[in-house]
Amino acid sequence: MPPSFRNGVYGGILVAVVFGLCLVALWRPERQIRLHSAHLLSQIEKKDWTAVAQFIGRDYQDRWGDDRALLLERMREVFRVIPNARIEAGDPQVRVEDSKGFWTAKITVNGAGEFAVLIQERVNSLSAPFEFEWRLQSSKPWDWKLVCARNPALEISGP
Repeated sequence: MPPSFRNGVYGGILVAVVFGLCLVALWRPERQIRLHSAHLLSQIEKKDWTAVAQFIGRDYQDRWGDDRALLLERMREVFRVIPNARIEAGDPQVRVEDSKGFWTAKITVNGAGEFAVLIQERVNSLSAPFEFEWRLQSSKPWDWKLVCARNPALEISGP
């Protein structure tokens, strides 16, 4: 079949539809929450605190009294004493409710260092999984921010 303008238009429409379907699949809230959570843990491992801060919402609050600034400070302190930390999330589950998303998984921390054993024992022995609450910040389907982290079994004392 010789090339023609009509065939070119049909081909262009087909490519646009396939591209659009790929974007819809990529921007599904469940997928975005799964990707954001994985990327957040990866940036914590790398100790890239600027990148970590971009994932955390300005309105972050948790039951331990952390706001965004205190959370970042505590993460820096904890992961400073665990060089080459590895964070693994076992069997993550995602659910979405309106403009909120919840990522739940058992998190384990591994690494070496002076205080690594203490931190690993405390986190890895928790019976309850961690839950990250994400909130869609705008009409952009990729604009999710972490607004809360929960684990009812984790006790943190002092600021």
